[in-house]
Amino acid sequence: MKFIISSQILLKRLQLVSGVLNSSNTLPILDNFLFEIKDKTLTVSASDLETTITTHLEVESKDDVSIAIPAKLLMDTLKSFPEQPLTFTINVQNFGVEISAGEGNYQFTGYNGDEFPKLPELEVASSFMVKGAILANGINKTVFASGNDDLRPVMSGIFFELSGGDVRLVATDAHKLVRFTRKDLKTEGDAGFIIPKKPLNLFKNVLSGSDEEVKVEYNETNVRFSYEDITVVSRLIEGKYPNYDAVIPADNPYKMTISRVDFMNSLKRVSIFSNKSTHQVRLKMSGSELTLSAEDLDFSNAAKERLTCQYIGDDMEIGFNSRFLVEMLSNLESEEVILEMSAPNRAGILLPGEKSDDNEDVLMLVMPVMLNH
Repeated sequence: MKFIISSQILLKRLQLVSGVLNSSNTLPILDNFLFEIKDKTLTVSASDLETTITTHLEVESKDDVSIAIPAKLLMDTLKSFPEQPLTFTINVQNFGVEISAGEGNYQFTGYNGDEFPKLPELEVASSFMVKGAILANGINKTVFASGNDDLRPVMSGIFFELSGGDVRLVATDAHKLVRFTRKDLKTEGDAGFIIPKKPLNLFKNVLSGSDEEVKVEYNETNVRFSYEDITVVSRLIEGKYPNYDAVIPADNPYKMTISRVDFMNSLKRVSIFSNKSTHQVRLKMSGSELTLSAEDLDFSNAAKERLTCQYIGDDMEIGFNSRFLVEMLSNLESEEVILEMSAPNRAGILLPGEKSDDNEDVLMLVMPVMLNH
C-alpha cells in the first residue's frame, strides 16, 4: 500500500500534533503517531490518553490503511529532508514502513493501528462557535494564572463558564486570579467545565491571529475543539471550581492609574533587589506619586524608584509579589492600567486603562504580601 505526500507539509502537521506526546508514556503505543488513510484523506493522531489531537491531509493513495508509526524516528527523518515528495510504502502484513525520497530509501517497523486508543466520541454534546483569535486571546490572558498543585486539580485548568450569552474564562492559583469575559457569543444554555491547561496551550499556538471560526463542543466528561482540519479532544477536570466571585472585592475606593510599560519596567528593576523567597515590592501611593521599593536584608540590598501616576484616595502602602504583577502587566496590552485597592491586607484589582473591544472584559486580581515595618 502506497501514498505520496510533501515532506514539509507532513512535518508541519506532525509538529502541531506532536505537542501532546509525553516523554514517559504508560502505554508504549502512545510513543507513535496513528496514520489512518480513508478515501484519499490521511488522518494523523497523537494522544496522551487525556488529550488527543488529530489533523487531516489530502494524499495520493488508492488503498485504506491504519498503522502506528514511531513519532521520534519519523520527525527526525522528516527534519533532515528539503521540500520534496515522499513515497510511503506500507506492508500491512508485518507493518513495515519504507520511505522513498529521490535516491534515498529508509525502512523501519511500525505497529498495528488497532492497538492505538480510540478517540472518545462526544455523545449528547452542546456547542458554541468562537473566532480563533478571540479564543487564543482568552487562553493567553488566563492560562498563566492557573495553578500547578496536584492536590487541587480543579485549579490546574481554566474554568469555562457559560451564562446568559456571556462566556467567561477563569484561572487562579490562590495567589492570583484572572477573569476574561466575552459578551458576544451565542451559547446553548448555562454550563461550567474545567479544561486542563496542556491542550489549551497547544491549541492557542495553532490559532494565533486567526479569524476562522472554532467549534467548541462539550458534555459532562469531554470537550472538543474543531478548527479547519485540526481537532483537539480533551478530558475535562472533574470537580467543582471554587467560588471565585467571593474573593473579588466589590468596593475599592483607592485607584491608581499609571503607564503599564513604565510600571512594569520599574517593577522588573526594583525586584532584582527584593528578597528571593517573597519577591516583595512595596508600593507607596501619595498624591500623584508612586514609590516602589524593595529590600533584601540578608544581603543588604535595596532599591527605590519614583513614578508619576494618577491616584485617588488616602495615602496608602501595600506589598505585592513582583513576579505576579509583572506577569499580569505583560499579559495586558493597554497603554495605561488601573490598580484598585481597598486595604493593605486585601486583594488588588488590575484592569486595563482603556478597552480595545467593547465585548471583552479582563479583570486580574493579585493577593498582597504582608509588609514588615
